[in-house]
Amino acid sequence: MALPFPSLVIRKHELVPLGSFAEAQAAFLTPDTDSVARLATLLERHRVGVVAHFYMDPELQGVLSACPWPHLRISDSLLMADAAVEMVAAGVERVVVLGVDFMAENVRAMLDVAGYSGVPVYRVAADPIGCSLAEAAESPAYAAYLARASEVPRSLHVIYINTSLRTKAHAHHRLPTITCTSSNVVHTVLQSFAQVPGAHVWFGPDTYMGENLAALFGGLEQLSDATITALHPHFDRQSLARVLDRFHFFGQGTCVVHHLFGAAVVDIVERDYADCYVTAHFEVPGEMFRVALAAQQRGRGVVGSTANILSFIGDRVKEQATTGRGARLRFVLGTEAGMITSIVRRVQVLLAASGRDDLEAEIIFPVAQEAILRTEDRELVIVPGVSGGEGCSTAGGCATCPYMKMNSLDALFDVLAALDRPSERLVALFPRTYPERVGARSVAELGGEPILHMRHLQRNGVLSDALVHDICTRNIAVA
Repeated sequence: MALPFPSLVIRKHELVPLGSFAEAQAAFLTPDTDSVARLATLLERHRVGVVAHFYMDPELQGVLSACPWPHLRISDSLLMADAAVEMVAAGVERVVVLGVDFMAENVRAMLDVAGYSGVPVYRVAADPIGCSLAEAAESPAYAAYLARASEVPRSLHVIYINTSLRTKAHAHHRLPTITCTSSNVVHTVLQSFAQVPGAHVWFGPDTYMGENLAALFGGLEQLSDATITALHPHFDRQSLARVLDRFHFFGQGTCVVHHLFGAAVVDIVERDYADCYVTAHFEVPGEMFRVALAAQQRGRGVVGSTANILSFIGDRVKEQATTGRGARLRFVLGTEAGMITSIVRRVQVLLAASGRDDLEAEIIFPVAQEAILRTEDRELVIVPGVSGGEGCSTAGGCATCPYMKMNSLDALFDVLAALDRPSERLVALFPRTYPERVGARSVAELGGEPILHMRHLQRNGVLSDALVHDICTRNIAVA
């Protein structure tokens, strides 16, 4: 009997798609060689670096991952900015960002901080490429949330990096703010409580991530002191319990893709995929988070960032390759389906290195029940896609981001071709700029500061002295 979710079986030199959605993903994993050669020629001619998010469509990712030009990076949003700086330092003269608008803004800000303000950054669409989370952080409800936070002494705003520079600037003007990613948010929150006695941490705008963090911290109370201390040396069960009521999260922000991993999907995962590894992004709803967290605690899953998910799958394949036993490792992919290109590349490299023909990995794509729309037509009873359309492909899969898919291979070629004859059209592709000033500072300067606070924490393991001083001395709303 066919299982309810589509999947893609990855072998050393072969891909076997099971279901129409998997077929749509697999179709572009062996890219057109002419497109790859054309892209390499244009990138080299114009000295262009490309940074792309894991959630690009498979056609674009397939060509990018096969291109020999060295200045290409497919990664999560944080590493996109880092990669852009490295590329420019290596001689790249322009950068194209394949992602949503806040990613291009972050790249622009980090290049400016690194002293490369003269290097142009391009998006591939003149129209805005939005994000439901970024938009939630620009709402009146979020402004009210920050106003309440700013009135509480020793408050720190931990904002998900998936927000605009303008949002970061206005938030930081109101109360001390540090950015985070899904891979470092746990350490950021715990380190803040450890380093600032009496601190209140206000997380946003992702409601599911906030709920999942609260559930994670609450669940840790049930574990041994040694387990908690291994997560952060400052805490044991007693000290952790004392800070939980000072963790707050925004209640009205969701990602349109991860919203789809709700109870209906989880019921199927638990019923039909109980023997599989379960991966989940920190942004998924609580039902999927709890299943993946329980699997992680048994050594059968992971909760974290896109990079964490990719590493987990790769590590399981490497471990199995050393056991001497053939197997099909099965993974439920609890994040955007665009991850499949990087997963396939990683797994096939590992399988080739192992020399094993009896080992394979199956990636399972959860598809929400809403992926099928029932019609009144007597002959065409069901059609792919939800009635609202967001998050679904015409192949019937729901775990795809409509904003990310505004980036296409044709759009990238159009931008590169336009570099031969620079015009006003290219100006429209620059990241958004904000002419207003916040207090006495520019949006770019003030909005970049929370990112720099995060960089300091990543490098040194602790909050900067400047941020700690700010938390301890600012406790009222800024007019």
